[in-house]
Amino acid sequence: MFKVILWDLDNTILDFLLAEKNSLKAAFRELGLGKCTDNMVKLYSSINVKHWEMLERGEIKKKDVYRLRFQEFLNEIGKDANPSELNELYERGICDTVEFIDDSFKILSFLKGKYKQYCVTNGRKDVQKDRLKISKLDTVFDGVFISDVIGYEKPNKGFFDYVLKHIIPCKKDEILIIGDSLTSDMRGGNNAGIKCCWFNPNGKEKPCDLIIDYEIKELSEIRDILENE
Repeated sequence: MFKVILWDLDNTILDFLLAEKNSLKAAFRELGLGKCTDNMVKLYSSINVKHWEMLERGEIKKKDVYRLRFQEFLNEIGKDANPSELNELYERGICDTVEFIDDSFKILSFLKGKYKQYCVTNGRKDVQKDRLKISKLDTVFDGVFISDVIGYEKPNKGFFDYVLKHIIPCKKDEILIIGDSLTSDMRGGNNAGIKCCWFNPNGKEKPCDLIIDYEIKELSEIRDILENE
């Protein structure tokens, strides 16, 4: 029986891709860079994911992610701008869009009190704290763990060692992590030796090098998993 749920935030509970799109387009307007097309947004998104995955593999530092992703993006689209300035405008703008995926807030609210629920995220500390407050998710979670504060990113075992040390005492098989990312959430869960639930709304192919105990396409399916465990 599960006692603890570790929830990823971006693209599991909150629609990060929509926030990303809106923020990037707003930053372009503010810097006078012309129209940011949907194709540009897709290009940036792929570059962003690539750099976060490099961070998760320990190939670069988080400060490098913020600088290099926009440096590469601006080079690709042929725009002349300060990558650091664009990054700062983009990061601040992420908080302007808070959109829940499925009925995530209702689901977490329903589970509140029945399970201990914690947020585990790799995002920037100030941005994530603001988003949790604006969305009122800070009223639902029993605790929040942000990589900037811990000093390790998911999937690093150091991140999860810290989390497990600071949640309610329980056995590892009583903990479930739910997230959309194979490289940070599922890999991290494997590194920590806890059960993993992959949120896979787009029906991606299940990898053979990870242990995924549960797979869901809609967040509402988690209730059946918890009730039948």
